Amino acid sequence: MLSQNPCKPILLVDVDGVISLFGFTSSDRPAGTWVIVDGSPHLISSAAAEHLQTLSNEFDLVWCTGWEEKANEYLPGLLGLPAELPFLSFDLNPGRGHAHWKLAAIEAYAGPDRALAWVDDALNDACRTWAGARAAPTLLVETRPEVGLGAADVARLTGWAQAL
Repeated sequence: MLSQNPCKPILLVDVDGVISLFGFTSSDRPAGTWVIVDGSPHLISSAAAEHLQTLSNEFDLVWCTGWEEKANEYLPGLLGLPAELPFLSFDLNPGRGHAHWKLAAIEAYAGPDRALAWVDDALNDACRTWAGARAAPTLLVETRPEVGLGAADVARLTGWAQAL
C-alpha cells in the first residue's frame, strides 16, 4: 500500500467513467487497454495511468469506487502504480447513477478536517452541497465517461493542491 501522508490532501478516485471509459462511439474510441473484470469488458484509459502517477506527487490516492477492493486486483499493474491503494467500502452500492451513496464512506475515511478532492463521473447536487459544507478544503472534479480523467483535470487538481 502506498504510504499515506496526513499533510497531503486525499484524492478520491472513481473508476467507471474516470479510468474505465464508456459511452464513446467506435470511431472515437480513446486509447486504452481492454480488460475483463467479473465477466464485463472495461476500456482502461491509457492517459489515466500517467495522470494518476502525476497526481500521486500532490495527493494520497484512494479508490472511491463500487469496485472497492477489486480496484487493487486489476488496476495497479495496468496503471503503473507502485502498490495497492487504500479503498473505500460502501454499505450501499446502487451502481451507476449519482455518487451521493458514497458520501458516508468518504466522510468516515477523511473526517471533517482533511482536505480532499474527488474525481467522479456521477457527481450531483447532494455531492456539491456536502462539499460546500465541509470545514476542510474540498474540490469536486466531474469527468465525462467517454473521456475520463484528462490533462485539464490534472492541471486543475495539481494547482488546487499546491495552493493549499
